[in-house]
Amino acid sequence: MFITLEGPDGSGKSMQIGGLAEFIRSQGFEVITTREPGGTAIGDQIREVIMRMDNKAMNPRTEILLFCAARAQIVAEVIRPNLEKGTVVLSDRYADSTLAYQGYGHGIDLEILRSILKFVTGGLTPDLTLLLDVDVEKGLSRRHSGGGEWNRLDDYELAFHQRVRDGYLELAAADPVRWKVIDAGAPPQQVQMALKEAVLAKIKSETRG
Repeated sequence: MFITLEGPDGSGKSMQIGGLAEFIRSQGFEVITTREPGGTAIGDQIREVIMRMDNKAMNPRTEILLFCAARAQIVAEVIRPNLEKGTVVLSDRYADSTLAYQGYGHGIDLEILRSILKFVTGGLTPDLTLLLDVDVEKGLSRRHSGGGEWNRLDDYELAFHQRVRDGYLELAAADPVRWKVIDAGAPPQQVQMALKEAVLAKIKSETRG
């Protein structure tokens, strides 16, 4: 099973993914967690280029291709091999991030992006996507105060981040079977419980199938 966590910056994906992985293990599954961009030696090098604040002159098309280069590597090196072994793959971001950030955020044609993503991923689609939805200003405030990495994408204007959030919600509404929207503005324990409930429901539906 392939499960992805998506959401605007500051939605808490990185904080929640570890507990969710432990819960899935408690259900009797082997699990690996990964992230985008990164997750491989090559992908981590690409991540550094994408995120560096001194690369603010980066063209959106360059941004797309760098993200997709890292994604092609992790699909080939990590995600597909583990799925083929029956391991649950839990990823902090995946292809939908490109649709939200570069599509809705930068205004790049969604059908062009979908074509690129199909090539990059070989058509690999998550079984379940958990959207951690949070108010844009609240999410960015978390990023500022959290003491973690403040990167080039975080530094985009507020209107960009609002378009990203709106895009995520539109993607989720268009495919409610795959997407589950989680209120990430709630207390962390409540968010974790909602994530576990969504995953457990998916596991039960797959077992019945």
